[in-house]
Amino acid sequence: MTVENAESAGAVGKPWRISASNVLVGVAVSILALLVFLAVFADVIAPYDPLRQNLINALQGPSARHWLGTDDLGRDVLSRLIYGCRIAVIAATEATAIAVALGVPIGLFIGYRGGWWDWVVMRIVEAIVSIPGIMVAIVIIAILGPGLHRAMIALGILFSTSFLRLARGVVLAEREEIYVRSARVIGASDSRILFRHIFPNIAPPLIVQVTLTVGAVLLSEAGLSFIGLGVQPPQASWGTMLNTAAAFMQLNWFLSIPPGIAIILTVLSVNLLGDVLRDSIGRGIAATAPEGRTATFEPSRSAASPAARPETRENEVLRVEGLEVMVGSDPGLPIITDLSFSIAQGETLGLVGESGSGKTMTGLAILGLMGAGLRITRGSIVLDGIDLRCLASAEIEKLRGDEVAMVFQDPTTSLNPAFTVGSQIAEVLRAKQGLSQRQAWDRAVALIERVGIPQPGARAKAYPHELSGGMAQRIAIARALSCNPSLLIADEPTTALDVTVQQEILDLFRDLQDEFGMAILFITHDLAVAADICDRISVMYAGEMVEMAGVDTLFHDPKHPYTAGLLSAMPHASDRNPPLPTIRGNVPRPGAWPAGCRFSNRCDFAVATCKQPVALTSGERMVRCLRADQLDLRPGT
Repeated sequence: MTVENAESAGAVGKPWRISASNVLVGVAVSILALLVFLAVFADVIAPYDPLRQNLINALQGPSARHWLGTDDLGRDVLSRLIYGCRIAVIAATEATAIAVALGVPIGLFIGYRGGWWDWVVMRIVEAIVSIPGIMVAIVIIAILGPGLHRAMIALGILFSTSFLRLARGVVLAEREEIYVRSARVIGASDSRILFRHIFPNIAPPLIVQVTLTVGAVLLSEAGLSFIGLGVQPPQASWGTMLNTAAAFMQLNWFLSIPPGIAIILTVLSVNLLGDVLRDSIGRGIAATAPEGRTATFEPSRSAASPAARPETRENEVLRVEGLEVMVGSDPGLPIITDLSFSIAQGETLGLVGESGSGKTMTGLAILGLMGAGLRITRGSIVLDGIDLRCLASAEIEKLRGDEVAMVFQDPTTSLNPAFTVGSQIAEVLRAKQGLSQRQAWDRAVALIERVGIPQPGARAKAYPHELSGGMAQRIAIARALSCNPSLLIADEPTTALDVTVQQEILDLFRDLQDEFGMAILFITHDLAVAADICDRISVMYAGEMVEMAGVDTLFHDPKHPYTAGLLSAMPHASDRNPPLPTIRGNVPRPGAWPAGCRFSNRCDFAVATCKQPVALTSGERMVRCLRADQLDLRPGT
């Protein structure tokens, strides 16, 4: 199948998949709504008393009088199934409420206080989760006694460990944030910081965890009732109905079908709803066009001019051609268009531009980590001769860490606050290279030493918040290089650091590149940093490349007005007389790009012809400007 046919097939299939997903969600919600409705109005809806016996009509199949037949005591199966809905709702509500009420406050408290409180509680939690859950529930029921409410107390205690760990993990990360320290400065009490500042951050994952717990509770309740530790006869629950069906399977096999289907449909509906909530929470603002404007996408290359191809380089590691990234459902809005570049082994290519130009999105697109609502619709990403767009998700996952790695802007958010930095590096080595726990730890300590951190053995046992910003960034670099990738993507790795530490990190990148021979895609908005570390620089604006050249060439002879504007806005490049030169306006957001040259509405040299599509020139020096040969934009001219 050709690329064009594949894209056409994808374009046709996408609406169907979206429609099918909406249908499944609607079915799941309908099933759960029906469950609650039957639970509330069981007394009115059930055709018979669920406890009424009629031994003459025992073990009958479905009939006009008994739609789902009768059980061993002649009780109507449909009526017992409806009353079982009430038991299911009560069980799920009680156990989940107990789990939230126990787990969340304790998790918030120990995560915020830390110290021996955290140590003692987490050792207890680890002991509980190390034992099969059903065994823990049975032990608690043995202490409390059998029965629905006692069984739900046991399940609530069991599942509270999940909420406790969730709350603790969020607090461990949030308590070190600047906004928490600011709240302390203004005199906010610990309780106010916990419930006013930190607790809202747990709400999204808490909602998802609740749905997962409800499904687990329903299965556990059915299992406990099946073995006689939950709902006690003659009460009707789906678990006790399955128990009866198992005893009389040879006489009436149909008895197991109604409660079995009820359990399956309910649990699947709850889990599907949880998946939808998980995918929806944190997705961000939907990409919609401004009111009164039609969100159209016009390729920036003319029909007469083919897309510019990056120059083939010796020992090429990464080659991106014609990359296009869209957001939203079809047709969607373009985020990145017609982006092409290549990086050779041992070379550093810088991506520079204002915020919103698409720099970070380019790095995430290469890794396949763009997130929900974003997709690559065109182009190729070839890494070491392999087109990543042709690989399945599992195959791309294998390449991450081994062949390509990424260092993010803020190490305090990219490192997990709940684990030591050494264990986070060792985890990569164990997962990717199959090292033993001892080997992985020794290699992690060696890597920490290699990135210039003193006392590596002690530092490996530290948590991220116990390290300075420079040390944390060095740890992030060590983790990224643990498997010796051929391509390293560095997303503004020096932005949060002071000037002295910035230079140390840049020197570290150079040393490690010389040692490992990797290619580096260095994303930054600081042209001074780019000049220090990069061999070539690609300038991005509004989702497309506007100029690419070697560092010296670009700085001494910019060809695009946007590049010249960035250079003139550098503080050390100005004449120190206020005001500092700036580029008027802002980067237009997707859906609001001007026709033709996207920089035309901010450009001092724009003419009428700039409203036409502008192609990117080919070769070592690439520029997207119709007047590139007419303008002299060199500094000082």
